[in-house]
Amino acid sequence: MGKGNLYIQGLIRQGESQHLDFKYAVNDSRKIARSLVAFANSEGGTLLIGVRDNGSIAGVRSDEEIYMIETAAITFCRPEVPYTTHIHEVEGRTVVEVTVPPSPRRPYRAPDDQGRWHAYIRVNDQNRLANNILVRSWKRKKRVRGTWVQYTPAEETLLSYLAEHDHISRSTFRRLARIPDRTAANILVNFLAWEVIVPVFTDRGILYALKKENL
Repeated sequence: MGKGNLYIQGLIRQGESQHLDFKYAVNDSRKIARSLVAFANSEGGTLLIGVRDNGSIAGVRSDEEIYMIETAAITFCRPEVPYTTHIHEVEGRTVVEVTVPPSPRRPYRAPDDQGRWHAYIRVNDQNRLANNILVRSWKRKKRVRGTWVQYTPAEETLLSYLAEHDHISRSTFRRLARIPDRTAANILVNFLAWEVIVPVFTDRGILYALKKENL
C-alpha cells in the first residue's frame, strides 16, 4: 500500500516547506481547503495527513478524514482543486499523502472562518492571503501574449527605484510616481504578469521586487 515507510519518512525529515505541509488531523474541511488552494495557486505541493507539526506520526483516525479531504476540494474550493491521494502505513499508523499540482486555472479561493472567500498562496511553510493585485496578475498572465507594452514615466520610476532598493510598496510607488492609486495598481499587475517583478511577503503586507533574472 502506497510507496512505503522510507518514502514518507524521507518526506517528514524534510520538514514543512514551500511544497510540503503536515496536518495532524482533518477536523475542518475549510482549513484543508486553504492548504489545497494555496498549493494550487503556487507551485503545487503535498499534504501529509496524520503527521504532527514536529514530524511525529499521529495517524489518520478514521476514513471520515479522507472523505473530508474530498469535501474540502469540491465544496470549499472555487473552482474545485484537482488532487491525488495515496494511503501509507507508517509505524503501524495510516498516513494520507495528498498531492496538489500547480494549475493554470488559478486563482483558487477558499473560505476563512467567517465564510469570506479568499485566494491563498504558499509562502515557505505558511499559507498567506494573496492581495487583489496578485490575483489580478494571475488573470492577466493568461492573456499576456499579444499585450501591448508601453513604458511611461511611471514605469520608469518603478524600475529605477527597484534598481537601487530591495522592494517597494504600492503606496510608495504611487507617491514617487505621482499617479492615482488605481494606475499604480494596474502597473504592478502588468509587471507581475510579465514577470518583471515578484511579490515579497512581509509582516507589513505584500511588497514588490525585481525578479532576480532582471537584476
